[in-house]
Amino acid sequence: MTTAKRKRMPRAERERQMIEIAEEVFSERGYTAASMDEIAERVGVSKPMLYEYFNSKEGLLLACIQQSRAALREVTERATVGATTAEEALRRGLLAFFVFIRERRQAWSLLRHEMALIGTPAADEIEQTRRQQTDLIAALMSDHIESGDDFRAEASAEFVVGACERLAIWCERHEDVSPEMATGYAMDILWSGLSARAR
Repeated sequence: MTTAKRKRMPRAERERQMIEIAEEVFSERGYTAASMDEIAERVGVSKPMLYEYFNSKEGLLLACIQQSRAALREVTERATVGATTAEEALRRGLLAFFVFIRERRQAWSLLRHEMALIGTPAADEIEQTRRQQTDLIAALMSDHIESGDDFRAEASAEFVVGACERLAIWCERHEDVSPEMATGYAMDILWSGLSARAR
C-alpha cells in the first residue's frame, strides 16, 4: 500500500500565505513583540523557511507593507476609472480608501503604525505609501482640476492624504461610522476648497 505524496505548495502561494499570517501577527502584537516563531507556527512552516523567503523579521514586515500598498493603489485607481467629473473621481477614490481601511484592518494597521519604526526601512516604506497616494491624487487633479501650478496641485494632494489619514484613524474609534459616512464628511470639507478650480 502506497501513500500519496503531499503536494508541495508553489512558492508564490506559500509567500502570500506567509505575508497574510505575518500581517495578522504584526497587527495583533505590534512589530516589536511579534515573533518569527509564532508566525512560522501559524503558517505551518519552520522558522528557517521564513528566513529563507524574507531574510529577517524586518524583511517580512517590508513585504507586508509593500503588499498592502499595492492593494491600496489597485483599489483606489480602479475606483476612479470612468469618472467624468472631478467631484465624482474624488468621491470614488475616497470611498475606495475608506472601504479598504474597513475591510483590510490588519493591512491598514501596518500602514499607520510607523512611530515605533522611525529611522527604519519600514518607516520609509510607509512614507512611500503616502507618496503613492499623493501622486495618485495629484494626477487626478491634473485631469479634472485647474491647479494653476504644480506646487499647488501637490500641496492640495498632500492635504487630502493627511486629512483622510487622520479621519481614518478617527473612524477606528467610531465603529458606527461607515465608509460612506466618512466619504461624505471628507467631501464636505475637501470639495468646498477644490470645486472652484474644477474644469
